Amino acid sequence: MKVGDFLIIGLLPLDVGGQFLIRIMDVSHKTSSLDKTKRILIVEDHPLLRAGLAQLINAEPDLQVCYEVACAEEAFDLVVGRKVDLVITDLTLPGKGGMEFLKDIQSIAPELPVLVISMHDEVLYAERVLRAGGRGYLMKNQGSGEVLMAIRKVLKGQIYLSEAVTDRILYQVSGKTKATSGIEAFSDRELEIYQLIGKGTSTKRISQQLHLSPKTVEAHRANIKQKLRLKTSEELICHAANRNL
Repeated sequence: MKVGDFLIIGLLPLDVGGQFLIRIMDVSHKTSSLDKTKRILIVEDHPLLRAGLAQLINAEPDLQVCYEVACAEEAFDLVVGRKVDLVITDLTLPGKGGMEFLKDIQSIAPELPVLVISMHDEVLYAERVLRAGGRGYLMKNQGSGEVLMAIRKVLKGQIYLSEAVTDRILYQVSGKTKATSGIEAFSDRELEIYQLIGKGTSTKRISQQLHLSPKTVEAHRANIKQKLRLKTSEELICHAANRNL
């Protein structure tokens, strides 16, 4: 039986008056140790990458991967239940994309830190992730030490970005960079659609995947072409395929 920070582990009979000596164990240090372990949710649809990341994290005494899921829909239920201290997610996920997932988390649990680990160009995505509520962005080609550093930094309530992205943001704040154009001027939705176009996804399939009407998808396509100064759909498809986001 546990009483406060002490656990009763047995009773020893005494000869005097039928009394008992209570044996207790101080478990306050064990409880404290468990409380300090940070619970992490990984959202990644590639099983090998997910397993490797979990193995790296679980090797740390104060970190524990409690849940591994392949899509945002599964992860959302766990976030609603407030069962984790940190979410690590990719951007490219089956069904709802990582950016939309980030915005969903921000709407229901804005205090929950999210670290994005993705293959996509950090120059295009890192700032978007921060605006959507994420606390850090890390490319998948980084080493294990950098991954752990990013995790710990985000868990401390800080922002993690690469030095290159940090410098870029500082230059923008100082007003030394030119106005954005082309792909950098895309909205988050336009960038998502542009990426799908580059994969050869049809308008009908994009509308189904993103839960948009075909008319809305076509409107986004028109805006994308205008920002890229392209005239035809064929030019847009070639541009997106060659960019390989």
